[in-house]
Amino acid sequence: MERVTEPTTLGNELLRSAARLSRWASRHASFDVPFAQARLLALLDELGPSRVSALAAADHSSQPTITTQLQRLEASGWVHRASDPDDARATVISLSEEGHAALESVRRARLAVLSPALDQLDGPALDRVRVAIDVMNELLAAAADAPVPHPTRKDG
Repeated sequence: MERVTEPTTLGNELLRSAARLSRWASRHASFDVPFAQARLLALLDELGPSRVSALAAADHSSQPTITTQLQRLEASGWVHRASDPDDARATVISLSEEGHAALESVRRARLAVLSPALDQLDGPALDRVRVAIDVMNELLAAAADAPVPHPTRKDG
């Protein structure tokens, strides 16, 4: 049985709050991109050109699931496929200009619903938000450098 410690509790609260904020913004925003496709566009934006296998691993999805989503993105003109320069048998997926525009549209829509809440905050509260963002970015950088102890989720 895992012992609940302050870092464990803090970590759970951080993950829960970040996920709730993201879900809230997506739920209230109005955009034309299906949510699963928006997530994949954001993942491609984060990772850069990637193989299907890398996208599936990063999304904790199966390759067939990612392939289906990529086919939808490709039909919309939001991604490009190209030969992998390291292995001509494989392909690399990247965002097209239209894909970047679609992702920016989603981000603007989410920001539009969050902005009124941010506008309600006073100067000191906005300063705390800025500090929280800096700390989250530091945490993400540290997490990216830390070894993953064991897989916690299996592909579907």
